[in-house]
Amino acid sequence: MLQRRIKGARNRLDLNDRVQVRIIRKRLKVSDRQLGNLVQTVGNSIAAITKEANARKDAAAASEVPSAVVIASVENTEAAADEASLAAAVSQPA
Repeated sequence: MLQRRIKGARNRLDLNDRVQVRIIRKRLKVSDRQLGNLVQTVGNSIAAITKEANARKDAAAASEVPSAVVIASVENTEAAADEASLAAAVSQPA
């Protein structure tokens, strides 16, 4: 008689299954260490791991964008430099 091989839940990540781990890592574009940290943080639910990985990527992307204060200060500095160069050009006789 054929016995069915029990494969576990479809929505849970089995860290002992190398193929499943590789597939999840490629889908989420994370390293082994990052995947291990995600599993320690949220558990072995694939949906929770995906959600947390995307949240971390969004947070990292948001931290790379400079704040409005930084952008305004750069714009003010550039405007002041433009005014100074224009004043210097006007004051020089041709």
